Amino acid sequence: MPLGAFKAALMGTAGSSNFMTATGGTITTDGNYKVHTFTGDGTFTVTKVGSIGTVEYLVIAGGAGGASGHGSTGVGGGGAGGYRTATGLSVSAQGYSITVGAGGASRTGSGIGNSGSTSTFSSINASGGGGGGLGNSSNASSGGSGGGGGAGYSSTEGGGAGNAGGYDPVEGYAGGSGVATASQGGGGGGGASEVGNAGSGGTGGAGGDGRSSDINGSATTRAGGGGASRGNASNGSGGSGGGGAGGVPNGTSGSANTGSGGGGSRDSGNSGAGGSGIVIIRFQFQ
Repeated sequence: MPLGAFKAALMGTAGSSNFMTATGGTITTDGNYKVHTFTGDGTFTVTKVGSIGTVEYLVIAGGAGGASGHGSTGVGGGGAGGYRTATGLSVSAQGYSITVGAGGASRTGSGIGNSGSTSTFSSINASGGGGGGLGNSSNASSGGSGGGGGAGYSSTEGGGAGNAGGYDPVEGYAGGSGVATASQGGGGGGGASEVGNAGSGGTGGAGGDGRSSDINGSATTRAGGGGASRGNASNGSGGSGGGGAGGVPNGTSGSANTGSGGGGSRDSGNSGAGGSGIVIIRFQFQ
């Protein structure tokens, strides 16, 4: 081998040994980066740290289910799961447990929405979404993003609070308020980028929009809030990123592995379930 080629090969070998290697999840490549995607529980194992020693992450909790009502009054959509992302997280050569939060289950008959479950990676936790409210003092739950309030019979039913973990930057936003009159619309669940929309007259509020990330090499919006069911007009749409729409009698579920909220329902139908969460980890490998 010519001396120049030998030196180039040697430098290439030395350079390649200076980067991180890891196992776990579904592994894809985006240019000079490896992307490990977890759609269920698992372990991210760093087998070699390399000289950089940091990763980028996206951790989204399970979204909440919408509420279900038995009358003609609209109810709230489910809030999105908490959305946490950052670069520069230091890691060491060890295994890190990954928990992907389940979405809140659908509810039948009458009751507030079921909240989503927490997702975790290393020291990073994202809070499950808050269930939608039924109205008449059956209030929406707080969560990563809060559930939308149900329409009330005597007072405005506010949405549940977002950013349950108290993080900076925030992991999500509050749900919208329901209208303070029977046969009117509930509020939409909060999303990762905005508050859920309040009900307006007989129209249910739309879910708050989700947030976009290109951590896996393709810009993708996730964690939209669920839409509210209507009173005597129109149902609320789901927020961008996979939020389920409100419906009569049945709401639509949030999309799987987006952490989105499910839509509210009434007339003793089935509310939309919340979408499961996701964990994505990215690092330079060459």
